[in-house]
Amino acid sequence: MSYCVNCGVELEASLKQCPLCSTQVINPNEVKNTQVSSPFPGEKEKVEAVMRKDVGILISIILGCTIITCGCLNYFIFNSNRWSLVVIGARVLFRVILFPVVIYEKLHIHLSILFDGVTVLGYLYLITWLTQTNKWFLGLGIPLVVFITLVVEAYVFCARKLPKSILTGALYAITAFGILCVGIELLVDWYLFEKIIFRWSAIVATVCIIIDAAIVTLLSMRRFRNAIRKRFHF
Repeated sequence: MSYCVNCGVELEASLKQCPLCSTQVINPNEVKNTQVSSPFPGEKEKVEAVMRKDVGILISIILGCTIITCGCLNYFIFNSNRWSLVVIGARVLFRVILFPVVIYEKLHIHLSILFDGVTVLGYLYLITWLTQTNKWFLGLGIPLVVFITLVVEAYVFCARKLPKSILTGALYAITAFGILCVGIELLVDWYLFEKIIFRWSAIVATVCIIIDAAIVTLLSMRRFRNAIRKRFHF
């Protein structure tokens, strides 16, 4: 058995250099055996990739079992109200959102986002039907879902169609986040107080504007941008 003369690590007989410090193995008293097998495998085995179809089948089975179980519990045991419809609706919503991700990835992303928004509206209407109150659905639920869907659609369009880089991607995301926060607070305040009040969203919007201004400045200064890329190696 050999030892590294530099760091003193015990080495396998087949090693020709230390795996820690890369020092050459020199042991004049040891008889060299060329037939000693390496401690590492000689062939690289590839891990079989997980198929999207298999993931979709697994998720479908889990969601289907959940729907059937909750439906049976609601019908046979806890049957004072129709609570299982909320669970079933949530599972259907989850299934629709994951559909283009794990099953049918060829679906256009803008169409997928639109389907997600429509499905969320359907789920909120289901809750409205169960609770027999539709004021919040008409005054807050629909405007919020439509607004968020439009902002996400706009962000995806910018991220896919406009120039792509780390800085531009951050610019699109931060701008969309600021618009979302401002719009959500305005819609909620108008529903609750029937007037527009800027509070926490004003702070978020200010921070987003400052960051966006810095990013736009960096994008306009090519020499400074290239220096940053060299410094941070990206």
